[in-house]
This record gives sequence, structure tokens and C-alpha cells, in this order.
Amino acid sequence: MRARATILGALSSIAVLAVGWQLGADGQQSETTTSDTAAGSAPTSTVTPSADAGSSTATPAPTPSASASETTTSAVSGTFTGTSVHTRFGDVQVQITVQDGILSDVTALQLTDQDSRSVSISNRAAPILRQEVLSAQSANVHSVSGATYTSNAYLTSLQSALDQAGL
Repeated sequence: MRARATILGALSSIAVLAVGWQLGADGQQSETTTSDTAAGSAPTSTVTPSADAGSSTATPAPTPSASASETTTSAVSGTFTGTSVHTRFGDVQVQITVQDGILSDVTALQLTDQDSRSVSISNRAAPILRQEVLSAQSANVHSVSGATYTSNAYLTSLQSALDQAGL
């Protein structure tokens, strides 16, 4: 009986590892396609998992359309300030600089500051968020782990500024 439980435990562990491995591989494929598209090269196909977990099918990827900065004759430039977003740890507000329709800088005008821990978390999260936003050229980035309130408020204020700029 004990041997059977040990074998079942080992098989369960192997199954969990296999599923995790597959999910990780799918996530890496998605990240590769996303980063390739963001860099300007269109992917030639997209991998779509089928009902059979061990196989996938390739389908043609949609061709990217021209961005707003490519289709407009006069690209926007200037500095735009997002709305101040209130969190339980303090207010957050960002300002963006746009040059020829491209997001060139993000500045945190105000970060959470209720206590020293809030300040520490904000000081750690702000440079990471700035870098991710500039790379993505949008507010569509992941929150910083351990700084959920700051991240969500930062990205909300950022989206407000991007909307003002028409980006």
C-alpha cells in the first residue's frame, strides 16, 4: 500500500512538472512573438494550441497596420500630465514627453508617500515601470511585483497622459 502511494505521488509530481513545462513553453512563445512584433518585424505565423495538448497548428498571423505616427502628416510633440490617482498609500501622478509621436520620457511627478515603506516601494517600482513603458510605448505593461497599488496608479495616470497626447 505504501509503495503504491509513493508511485502515485511520483507520477502526480511528474504530471505537474510536465504541465508547468508546457505552460512555460507556451508563455515563452507568446513573449517572443510579442517582442518581435514590438521591434517592428511581423511574425510569419502564430502557434495555436489544439485540443490535443501535444500538438499545435501554425496559422498565418495578421499583418500589422500602419501606426498613427506613420499615417499622420504632423506627429504630436509636447509634454502631457496625467491625472493624479489616489491610492490608500498616497497619490500618484506621471508626466510624459512625446517627440514626433513617440513616447520619449516618463517622469513620476508624485508617488505614494504615506510612510517610509510606501516611499521605498515606489522608489523601487518607478524606474522599472518607466523602463517597461518606454520599451512598450504604451501603458500595457505588467505591474511590478510587491508594488501593486503604485503600479496600477502609475499606469492609470500614464494612460490619462497618453490619451491627452492622442497616443
